[in-house]
Amino acid sequence: MASKEDFVSHINTGYATKGESITLGGAIFNGEALPDALIKIPLKTLNRHGLIAGATGTGKTKTIQVFSEQLSSLGIPVLMMDIKGDFSGIAKPGVEQPFITERQAKINIPYQVSGFPVELMTLSKQNGVRLRATISEFGPVLFSRILDLNDTQASVVSVIFKYCDDKQMPLLDLKDIKKVINYITEEGKAEIEEHYGKISTATTGTILRKIIELEQQGADIFFGEISFDVNDLMRIDENGKGYVNVIRLTDIQDKPKLFSTFMLSLLAEIYNVMPEQGDSGQPELVIFIDEAHLIFNQASKALLDQIETIIKLIRSKGIGIYFVTQNPMDVPSSVLAQLGLKIQHALRAFTANDRKAIKMTSENYPISEYYKTDELLTSLGTGEALVTALNEKGIPTPLAATMMRAPMSRMDVLTDSEIGEINSNSKLVRKYDEIVDRESAYEILTKKIQDIQQEAAQTEQKEQEAKQEKKAANEPMSQTTKSIIKVVTSATFIRGFFGVLTKIFKK
Repeated sequence: MASKEDFVSHINTGYATKGESITLGGAIFNGEALPDALIKIPLKTLNRHGLIAGATGTGKTKTIQVFSEQLSSLGIPVLMMDIKGDFSGIAKPGVEQPFITERQAKINIPYQVSGFPVELMTLSKQNGVRLRATISEFGPVLFSRILDLNDTQASVVSVIFKYCDDKQMPLLDLKDIKKVINYITEEGKAEIEEHYGKISTATTGTILRKIIELEQQGADIFFGEISFDVNDLMRIDENGKGYVNVIRLTDIQDKPKLFSTFMLSLLAEIYNVMPEQGDSGQPELVIFIDEAHLIFNQASKALLDQIETIIKLIRSKGIGIYFVTQNPMDVPSSVLAQLGLKIQHALRAFTANDRKAIKMTSENYPISEYYKTDELLTSLGTGEALVTALNEKGIPTPLAATMMRAPMSRMDVLTDSEIGEINSNSKLVRKYDEIVDRESAYEILTKKIQDIQQEAAQTEQKEQEAKQEKKAANEPMSQTTKSIIKVVTSATFIRGFFGVLTKIFKK
């Protein structure tokens, strides 16, 4: 039987780091948290992505809070997509309580309360930094994938984007692209066919319906200007702490298309904007995606392919992405294979399917002589988790049941007045609060259609006037004219007749 000393040596060797790291907690052996076996994750590997999973109430949010605090303290910004709304407390210092200091003493990590710099962001009409993007910024490929279009429909979207580029008509919001679709199937049909080929009205009708479906999920608020600059996610405060950017998504849980639309556009924009990082030793930004199943459950194959591609490529830009969900089986295996850090809180086995899922989950972790992983997954306490990561050489670390350290910030949501205070002091709120509706495809085409209609009306009027003139010129004599002629003719005949008679009588 393995001894405690062997286990401590095993953990310390596996989690040894030469560079900077974050400390998640202390390893557990035979139910005891050990103060001299700390679980340290090297900053160098945090752009290799990760998974934080576990049943409701097992401590996932507190783990993200600890993770974010450690990163912020080291000057690394964080983006947290907060669907449940219970993460905002990171802005305020926590309260030192006996059960917290007792936990920290077990793993020999000092406890000091602290708040962290926070920006509260929103995709909807909630108070906070407004997040927007334009249709043009999406591009035809990503926009088509979000709408789940087939190849034929996607090619029509590409034509629409090309036409708008050629005519210098910006596509900013949904009303722009809807107007273009209506135009190319009606007033501009001949123009499109001449320069770009025929487009089926059935195809454009399908695209329009898909856009309306997206619009009904609130995307009309998201698409537009001022576009959010992803560089504003990389801010450091005056004390050298990285900003924790919290996107409050509590009101879009039932709008998975809007959530996945935003997430993909943001990741694509970050990938396009950020330079190649190389081996800098730490990430530029770490992103936590809460309730990740909302993305994957609704995603088409094309969308999943896009996510997988971005996950593979974006780490070279120094971006770490961490999916947060209840069951690791919620994440497709192709994405799961890209994740270097796994933090697994307890799972619950209520049914045969649950037990099967736990068995499959345990097989995703390194084999350990110190644990029976499938049994441990159901016996972990709140605030405890199985951890495996990558060391500085990219080699998986030993599996470690871990007592997670407690957050230094408040483990509760902010009050409305506290949210108002943060927003009132935010430079980004003021920067993005203004809604800009400059001239774009909608206004340009509306004017063009009005000009066409006015020109058509003028042409019709001229044609009508010409017809009337022609008709008047060719029209037979009126009845009055005929009557006058008849009278005149009759009078002349009478005068002539009497004139002849007069001559006869004179003779």
